[in-house]
Amino acid sequence: MMRFLATLIAALLPFAALAQEAPDALVKRIADEVLGIIKSDKDVAAGNTQKVVALAEQKVLPHFDFERMTRLAVGRSWAGATPEQKEALTKEFRTLLVRTYSSSLSQYRDQEFKVLPLRAGPTDTDVVVKSQVLQKDGPAIPIDYRMVKEGDAWKVIDVTIDGASLVTTYRGSFNDQIQRGGIDGLVKTLQQRNASSTPPAPLAGPKAAAK
Repeated sequence: MMRFLATLIAALLPFAALAQEAPDALVKRIADEVLGIIKSDKDVAAGNTQKVVALAEQKVLPHFDFERMTRLAVGRSWAGATPEQKEALTKEFRTLLVRTYSSSLSQYRDQEFKVLPLRAGPTDTDVVVKSQVLQKDGPAIPIDYRMVKEGDAWKVIDVTIDGASLVTTYRGSFNDQIQRGGIDGLVKTLQQRNASSTPPAPLAGPKAAAK
């Protein structure tokens, strides 16, 4: 019986692997769910901050690896940070990205979201999912999600919008803060930004921001 069960499990493993959601399919599903909620929920569509943040927390942010994003954004200084500083940095950076992403969601005005065909092999564990935001009164805005496979799940570790990498953009400002006040200075700056009543600017690349 044990031999039979082992054989059955081995035979089913390939089917389990096939059932795992591909990264581009994951991005499309989440986008469709989020945009569907925005269209159907009047409070979210009107920019209700509490509801928009809750939507981001529930549907989008579980698919981000915030610790890895923070490490990439901090760069070389990450290695010299204490565990407590790393935890504080990750917490504050996550809060900043939550507020920024929520601000972007509140700006949604019937744009369409299109995921492009994924160019990756079946064994790749680090891919870029390319997508576009299609605007009625302007050119399409390209948004690329860099995703890595962690166990059986795909996680976003960077977002590039209209040519501007989120991680790279923050790395420059983070390095400036670290040079002036060290890791603790960066943590304090992030805490102050997150405590501000003024929401961060919505996610946008340099070309989109100029339009």
